[in-house]
Amino acid sequence: MTKIGLITARGASKGIPRKNIKMLNGKPLIQWTIEAALKAFCIDRVIVSTDDDEIASIALKCQAEVPFIRPKEYSTDTASSIDVVLHALNEIPGATEVFLLQPTSPLRTYEDINAIFSLRESTGASSAVSVTPVKKPPEWMYKVTGNKMKSYTSNVHSLRRQEQEPIYLLNGAIYLAKREHIENQKKFIDKDTFPYVMSQERSIDIDTMIDWHLAEVILEKNRNYC
Repeated sequence: MTKIGLITARGASKGIPRKNIKMLNGKPLIQWTIEAALKAFCIDRVIVSTDDDEIASIALKCQAEVPFIRPKEYSTDTASSIDVVLHALNEIPGATEVFLLQPTSPLRTYEDINAIFSLRESTGASSAVSVTPVKKPPEWMYKVTGNKMKSYTSNVHSLRRQEQEPIYLLNGAIYLAKREHIENQKKFIDKDTFPYVMSQERSIDIDTMIDWHLAEVILEKNRNYC
């Protein structure tokens, strides 16, 4: 019975070059996730899946395991996350449960990891994922074609924000599932997946330099993250 924290970090990143090992408040970005995973009581092994030797070296220095180098076919722009997870499960046959932890979520804490595991166990669900509240409802969104605006949904934008039903967004911080769920469903989320709600602050997913600078500010004010 081995529960693995799988941290996926390929070498190529277009928005922010070498993002996964770029220094964020004194640490390589990936280190924030490795440290949180190592502190979580519910994770037995912290595994980094990468195609990049430098990322692998840094991960090992941070006390994570790199038992394999990810093949190139699972490291392209078109490779899916689920294929990367399935490859890792094939390499680690003893893994019974997997936490997919993306290094672009440095503000996710070990308490979040423990909490989502406890949620999955208490509900009996085979999977759980982290989400965050959305400030703007989809009724406020439009598609723009040429000079024309078309509502993104069929619902009429008539209610005030305070009257809108709460909705949530996948924040990319934690995906958790039993091995058989991943192998059978080829995905983390189905109709029985439980949501674990995280604050917007801890849900920052670094994709642009604006995200990066926001994470820097939060980490500078609160040095207890991880």
